[in-house]
Amino acid sequence: MSRKTRSDDWGFPRWRGYGSSREAVKVRLCDRFGCTNPGDRPAPKAPNSPERWWFCLQHAAEYNANWDYFQGLSAEEAAEREANERRDASGFQDAKHYGWGGPGDGSRSRDEMRALDVLGLEIDADFEAVKAAWRSLAKENHPDVNAGDANAEKRFQAVQTAYEVLKSAEERRLAL
Repeated sequence: MSRKTRSDDWGFPRWRGYGSSREAVKVRLCDRFGCTNPGDRPAPKAPNSPERWWFCLQHAAEYNANWDYFQGLSAEEAAEREANERRDASGFQDAKHYGWGGPGDGSRSRDEMRALDVLGLEIDADFEAVKAAWRSLAKENHPDVNAGDANAEKRFQAVQTAYEVLKSAEERRLAL
C-alpha cells in the first residue's frame, strides 16, 4: 500500500480555518498547583520583575486582589512610575501645535475663555457665578463710583463686554 505524499492543505487557509494547523496546540497550564485550566493571564512574580506567572482567570483574580504594584518604592519613585505608566498607557501625547488653544474641554470658545479670565473665574464656572462676578466687578469699577479714573472705566467696559459674551453664549446653549 502506498503512502499518501500529497496534502490537501494548499498552504492558504482555504480548506481549513484561520489559525488552525495539523500540529498539536500547545496549551500552557495555570501555574497554580493542581489547576488544570489554561494559564493565559500573565502576572508578575515580584514587583519590578520581568518574570511572570501564568494563571487562569480565577487564580489571576485571586492573585491580583492584594497586589501592590508600588511595593518597595518611595513616594517619589511611585509617583514617577505612575506618571510614566499613564504616559505609556495613553499611547500618544497631545500635539504641540494644539497648545495655542488653551485649556478647556472644547465646549467654550476662545472669546468665552477670555471673558471668564476677565471676570476672574475658572473655566467650569456656571452662569450664576458669572452673574455674581459681573455684579461685584461692575459695582467696584463703575464710572459713577470712580469718577475721573480712566483705568476703572476701561476695566468696567471690559467687564461689561465679558458679561455680554458669556450671556449670549448661555442664551445659545439654552436655545439648543
